[in-house]
Amino acid sequence: MPTRHSRGVYGANVGAPRLLDLHDKHDIPATWFIPGHTIDSFPEISAEVWDRGYDIQHHGWSHTGPATYETKEDEMADVERAIDSIVDLTGRKPTGYRSPAWDYSANTLDILDEVGIEWDSSKMASDFEPHWLYGNWSAPEDGPYDRGEPTDLVELPVSWQRDDWPALTFTWARPHRMGYVSEDSLFQRYYDQFDWMHENVDDGVFILTLHPQVIGQAHRISRLEELIEHMKSHDDVEFEEMDTVATEFRENN
Repeated sequence: MPTRHSRGVYGANVGAPRLLDLHDKHDIPATWFIPGHTIDSFPEISAEVWDRGYDIQHHGWSHTGPATYETKEDEMADVERAIDSIVDLTGRKPTGYRSPAWDYSANTLDILDEVGIEWDSSKMASDFEPHWLYGNWSAPEDGPYDRGEPTDLVELPVSWQRDDWPALTFTWARPHRMGYVSEDSLFQRYYDQFDWMHENVDDGVFILTLHPQVIGQAHRISRLEELIEHMKSHDDVEFEEMDTVATEFRENN
């Protein structure tokens, strides 16, 4: 449907350049999880993300939820195709992975291990503290949940509370989802969470998940800049690529 497509075009043509300019202005890094389909569809802006010094990591090729694949082979094919798109663009394999819609199948963890992914950012077992990703879990309907055992993959935790999509985006579905949360409320949530982490969590990691077609709306860029300036006002706050954070966690643990 052309109107749905146009929102993605807006993200590539309008939102992404605005985000790049904002990060350039404040000289802070960013990690871009770009689906392979987006890289192949919008090669110029994808290349600009990389050429302007920002990291690009794995987000699937088709942005299909891993749990919807019928076989491990189907999921693996999508993962490998996305790696090829990133390698063609950047010349290096991705080290990190963020699953589409923060979804996992029973095979995802094994696939990530097989293709050499070193860290993930899709889970919510913590809010501000990196940790080891657990595998071999089980969740039987008639028995207790078994968390499993820690793997060698570092987890950089995410939260729907720090994601712009569900709060601000209308989604065509059955039923429709009306993402019309007050922007004052959303940004206050970001400030409150950041300030709480800063005061209460040693070496906390605050990860915002932002979509160019959402946060790239003109007035929202201004609100995001104000949030960045608030964070920068603290002498003990650093901005890092997620790969750097994962590497530091691995080295220290």
